[in-house]
Amino acid sequence: MKNITIIGLGAMGLPMAKNLISAGYEVCGIDKKVDAVNALRVAGGKPYDDSQQALAQADMLIIMVINSAQAKAVLQTGDALNYLPNHAVVCLMSTCPPAEVESIALMVTQSGKAFIDCPVSGGVSGADAGSLTLMAACDKSTFEQALPVFHALGKRIFHVGEKPGQGAMCKTINQLLCGLHIAVAAEAFSLAKKGGLDTKLLLEIMSGSSASSWMLNDRGTRMLENEPEVTSTIDIFVKDLSIVSQAGQDAKAALPLTAVALQMFLSASGRDEGLLDDSQVIRSYDALNGTT
Repeated sequence: MKNITIIGLGAMGLPMAKNLISAGYEVCGIDKKVDAVNALRVAGGKPYDDSQQALAQADMLIIMVINSAQAKAVLQTGDALNYLPNHAVVCLMSTCPPAEVESIALMVTQSGKAFIDCPVSGGVSGADAGSLTLMAACDKSTFEQALPVFHALGKRIFHVGEKPGQGAMCKTINQLLCGLHIAVAAEAFSLAKKGGLDTKLLLEIMSGSSASSWMLNDRGTRMLENEPEVTSTIDIFVKDLSIVSQAGQDAKAALPLTAVALQMFLSASGRDEGLLDDSQVIRSYDALNGTT
């Protein structure tokens, strides 16, 4: 694989494209945002106004869009499957519901192309550093073919199964844990406020104790700020925990903690705070408990 086309040059897709360029790949990028396309050009990539041309030379198409509806639109309405060469591999890296990934995989394989279900974890910082975690589901030979590309994007690369949707299920479980860890940290700080404790001191104590978690250490400081820098929005977790909830329904698995955490993120989003940093789910607890 030498020629990579990426659809979706957003907060994740653009740094991923840059890392592929640095690794020596010929990278074409497609995005509706002019600034993103220009940034790819400056980095040495090849932005195309004509998506057909960008797709026709691709050995791999990486889809890094917002949701499964956009991914399907790329493949159907955008006619990508007709433009891609027969040997091309379609790699879906967006966070999507497992059932939707299975549907997309069927669409791709029926066109004669190989498909990899490969969501990523690590956020914007991981995309920038090329240190993402990749969870790939596909047949072993396709995985091995794509492995050099994956090494340009991440440090922790896993072949989680051969069935489409298994990668998405891994990411779904990852987001379940992330969302709950953020929510429970916010709940803990809310109790601390009601108890009159110094929350900065509490964070120092908890971050070095057995109660610590990666999310507590990463989000805790921002929870104590009024307007922290946005690294991941509340609305992202509204989307992702909704995916978790749907996956639980599909699997007939009870996920009561997910349901509660989702309501806290929804509450914040309903107050027009959906574009704030996800740490600000603490505002939902402040609203419930009369704390600030």
